[in-house]
Amino acid sequence: MKKKFIVVTGGARSGKSAFSEAESKKLGTDLIYVATMEPLDAEMKSRIKKHKDRRGSEWKTIEEPLNVATVIKKNDKAGKVFLVDCLTLFLSNHLLKGKNEESLKKITEELAGICASCKASVVVVTNETGMGLVPENQMGREFRDAQGKANQIMAKFADEVYFMVSGLPLKIK
Repeated sequence: MKKKFIVVTGGARSGKSAFSEAESKKLGTDLIYVATMEPLDAEMKSRIKKHKDRRGSEWKTIEEPLNVATVIKKNDKAGKVFLVDCLTLFLSNHLLKGKNEESLKKITEELAGICASCKASVVVVTNETGMGLVPENQMGREFRDAQGKANQIMAKFADEVYFMVSGLPLKIK
C-alpha cells in the first residue's frame, strides 16, 4: 500500500474521528494514535475513555499534547499509520503555552513537512473553526486565525483532504 498523508476537517461532532480511524485502517495495521488532548477535567477524561474504548486494542496510543512531530519522527517506519487527533487541540496547547501566531505557523509547517515526507502514512484530524461566530475575545480570535492558517498549511502538504458534514465525507483534494 502506498503511503498517504490525509487531512480530515469539519465541525464539532461531524464524524471526523470515526472517519479518520476507518481511513487509517485502510492504510495499514500498525496503528498509532497520537492523542493531543490533555485530561484536565472529568469531562475530558470521559471523552478520552470513549475514544479509547471505540478504537480498541489494535491501536497503540501515544499521548503527546505538544511534540507531535517528534513522536512521528521517532517512530517513523514504512507500514506504520499515525492518526493525529487533533491539530486543533495541538495548536490550542501551544497557544496556551504562550506561542504567538508566527511561531504556531512555523510549528505547523514543520509538522506538515514531516507528515508529508515520512515513511509512514499519517492522518490528521482538525476542526474547521472559521465558519461560526467571530470570537468575542482576543485570544479566541487569535486562535481562530491561527487554526485557519494551520488548516491551509496542512491541506497544501496533504495528498488528500476530506471535509466532514453530518457524518458524511466530502473529498475536497
